[in-house]
Amino acid sequence: MSADDQKRRAGEAAAERVAAGMIVGLGTGSTAAWFVKALAARKLPDLRCVPTSEATAELARELGLPLSTLEDTPRIDLTVDGADEVGPGLALIKGGGAALLREKLVWEASARCIVIADAAKVVKTLGRFALPIEVVAFGHKTTANRIADVLADHDIAMPARVRQAERGLVRTDGGNLIYDAACGAIHDPARLADDLKLITGVVEHGLFLDLADEAIVGTDDGIEVLTP
Repeated sequence: MSADDQKRRAGEAAAERVAAGMIVGLGTGSTAAWFVKALAARKLPDLRCVPTSEATAELARELGLPLSTLEDTPRIDLTVDGADEVGPGLALIKGGGAALLREKLVWEASARCIVIADAAKVVKTLGRFALPIEVVAFGHKTTANRIADVLADHDIAMPARVRQAERGLVRTDGGNLIYDAACGAIHDPARLADDLKLITGVVEHGLFLDLADEAIVGTDDGIEVLTP
């Protein structure tokens, strides 16, 4: 079974956790897109959905899901989103889709959060996937130097690299830049998370700790449910 099929299984299983009348946070990325499609197919009444990116909002509108904003619905019943890595205790790396700030804002406003993933995303130690760090564009190279100092303090030798695409530097929906830190292994995620947030110019990082209540992992045999 392909990774995409596993993602579909996880997304469809998560959609079954949604009840009529809920306020639902919609994640960003290829796995979250399967959830959005499955949720729209259920045609539940009185839903309100808060997207975590413009791309997700566009998909949800195309599928007829009613949208709201975090300002209008500051308390969300359930958010379902993907992850780039799922580690022990449901510690996560997110941000491969460059939506980590909006994702974390929605996650932290949610009564319950479910992460969905294919089986390859489950790891014993976080860090194989490069850690995304969202920074203010102004003076970003000096911010990168401060990030490198923090990474070195965590025995991570490689400096973070600014994310680029064919069109140039990757910009988030909020106009910020993304730096990716090839950590290899993150042995103390909580300390690294705290140290990165103290850096002037860092808006947010992709370590999602103590936020996921449950993981639904698609496998060749069905789904596997993980808890912290």
